[in-house]
Amino acid sequence: MFNRVSVEKQARVLAHAVFIIVAAFVVGIGLGIPVTLGMVLLGYTLTPPSIEVLAATSIAQYVGFIAVVGAYLRVTDVGDLVRVRMPTLRDVALMIAGLVGLFVAVYLLGIVITALGADQAQNTVVTMGQQNPELFLVMIPITVLFVGPGEELVFRGVVQGLFYRAYGAVPAIVIASGLFGIAHYAALAGSGKLTYIVVTILLGLILGGLYERTNNILVPIVVHGIYNAILFAGQWVLAVNDIPMPS
Repeated sequence: MFNRVSVEKQARVLAHAVFIIVAAFVVGIGLGIPVTLGMVLLGYTLTPPSIEVLAATSIAQYVGFIAVVGAYLRVTDVGDLVRVRMPTLRDVALMIAGLVGLFVAVYLLGIVITALGADQAQNTVVTMGQQNPELFLVMIPITVLFVGPGEELVFRGVVQGLFYRAYGAVPAIVIASGLFGIAHYAALAGSGKLTYIVVTILLGLILGGLYERTNNILVPIVVHGIYNAILFAGQWVLAVNDIPMPS
C-alpha cells in the first residue's frame, strides 16, 4: 500500500503530465490562430483551407509543443528529465529495428481489426490529403521536423519521464502511451475512433520502449518522423493513382 507521501507524489506527477499535454495543445492552437489569420490576410483560402494554411498552422502547433516543453524544463529546473545525446551505432540499429517493428505491429494489428470487422477512423490530415494529394508531400518534411519532435518531446520526453520517476519504466511507458493515444481523439474523422486510438497506443508503446532502451529522445523522434513520412508518401501514391485505401 502506498504511504501518504507516495500518493501525494504520484498525484503531483499525474497533474504535471496532464498539464503539459493540455498546455501543449492550448499553446499550439493559440499559435495557430494568428498564423491562420495572417495567411488569410495574405490571400490564402480558409474555406476550404489551402495547403499553405494547413502547413503553416501545423508547423505553428508543433512549435507550440516544443515551446511548452522548453518552458516547463526551464521553469521547473528539471532539465535532465529529457534524456538526449548524440546517437551511437546501437541507437541507429534500434532506430531501424523500431521502424520495422512499427510497421510489423500495425500490419498484424490490422489483420486482427479486419478479422473482427471493426471500423478504423482516419486522421483529418489524411482525409484532406485524399482531396488534395499535394498535402501529403508537404506533410513529409513537416512531420520529420516538427510533428515527430513535438509529440515525442511531450509524450516520451516529459510525460514518460515524469511517470518514470514516480512509477518506474514499464508503468511509465504504458501510461504515457495511453495518454498519447487518447490525445489523438480530436484529430480523428469517421467511425472507429477507438480502434485508431488502440493502434496509436501500440505505436506509443514501441516508441516508449525505444526511448527506455536507448535513454535518448532522438531515437523515438527520428523513428516517429520517418514512420509518418513513409505513411504520407504511401498515401500520396494511393491518391495520385486513384487507388482505394486498404480497409
